[in-house]
Amino acid sequence: MTNTVPSQSVPSTISDVERDTGVAKETLRVWERRYDFPQPLRDPHGERVYPIEQVHKLRLVKRLIDLGFRPGKVIQYSAAELQALTGKATGLGNGPATPAPELQTYLDLCKSHQMEALRRKLSQALLMMGLKSFVIELVAPLTTLIGEAWASGQLATFEEHLYTESLTVVMRSAIFAMPQANGNHISAPRILLTTLPQERHGLGLLMAEAMCVAEGAHCISLGVQTPLLDIVEAARVQRVDIIALSFSVAMNPRQALDGLAELHQRLNGCAELWAGGTNAALKRRRPPYVRVFELAHLAGAIAEWRARSTPHTA
Repeated sequence: MTNTVPSQSVPSTISDVERDTGVAKETLRVWERRYDFPQPLRDPHGERVYPIEQVHKLRLVKRLIDLGFRPGKVIQYSAAELQALTGKATGLGNGPATPAPELQTYLDLCKSHQMEALRRKLSQALLMMGLKSFVIELVAPLTTLIGEAWASGQLATFEEHLYTESLTVVMRSAIFAMPQANGNHISAPRILLTTLPQERHGLGLLMAEAMCVAEGAHCISLGVQTPLLDIVEAARVQRVDIIALSFSVAMNPRQALDGLAELHQRLNGCAELWAGGTNAALKRRRPPYVRVFELAHLAGAIAEWRARSTPHTA
């Protein structure tokens, strides 16, 4: 008998799962046939839908695959076993390390839905640390911690979204408050920031924008999920020097590489391609035409660009 979804549950469609985990629809179907997991239910129209427990497990499976494991070796493990294996593979013993007390405080505020308190605490930290230190020393590790909590099911998706929105408000205000570079000045690179159409996570992009603005760059942000042709057209109209793209661990690595290759071809050398983030595609096979950056090294990358682009007088 075909399993159907209970009316009171809110499972994910196959498109939702693809966006949420970075596992392609075709791969999900192959795993279903080959490994008997996932085991989707069916909605009243006969379409596949996935309970939240299966989505949580798929996130862990995807993470292990990004760490080099084969799906056939890990997909039959329970979620608890996958979490423990992830901890060993990342050098964290039998599970995630205990967060620093300061980071745990922010996580607790998310779990208890104290979003005004969270924004206030983030704003205070920003004032004390300055924008660059705030991004590198607090926001980057905190966002990783939030992502880990979400992937393991400790944090609900809506709670992760609340964190994202709260941090976005604080950081966007800080970016607007920074002195804006003159976009026509030769030492101020014009940087277009966005993500490919399949990438809907924007915090990495926002952190990169903050670091670039702090280094005196003129930033033009298109937000997330921009079609390739629109990226190319925006780069042409805005006369940008650099296109900076962010790739989260959730995006399918093959889609990331294919998108970068097509974008490189369409740009035809009119702008440099920079890419950052935690996606496996940037770690395993770095395309030669893409500069892969880390947040902490953006200042050096911009300084190198200035050295290459500024005319030298005799």
